[in-house]
Amino acid sequence: MKIAIVSGKSEGPTKLNAFDNALSDAGIGDVNLIKVSSMLGGNAEIKELPKLKAGSMVNCVLSEITSDNPGDKITAVIAVAIGDELGCVVETTKTNEDLKDVEDEAKFMVRYMMEKRNVEIRDLIVESSTATVENIASVVASVIYLKDDIIQ
Repeated sequence: MKIAIVSGKSEGPTKLNAFDNALSDAGIGDVNLIKVSSMLGGNAEIKELPKLKAGSMVNCVLSEITSDNPGDKITAVIAVAIGDELGCVVETTKTNEDLKDVEDEAKFMVRYMMEKRNVEIRDLIVESSTATVENIASVVASVIYLKDDIIQ
């Protein structure tokens, strides 16, 4: 199993446009995202995001938040824990909270998921995106499940 971990942020004239722009900033704006739950195979390898075929159906775990409240600090976080048998992914979002606190919460949740499954964590990766809203902003963090048929 191969995955990429990405994040992005942007503003836009509408909430939808801000979200779309944040996806593009993360490198996943030209594909169809299919949200899946939070499990990885134990053989998961983290790769750089390759160029994806436009219009591809792409499985992902997606953390996203959009706000039109100027001055809000919005944060999206993904935490990935990989063990020998399996891995888990956690996504969370917050508004007007310290980035470290949001990342710590995500780490706590993913460690708990692994502990409940009696799996020792080999790798723990956290990816986050944060922005202060000017007009309408969106931030995203995502795990992208890579398959040969979606790579250009």
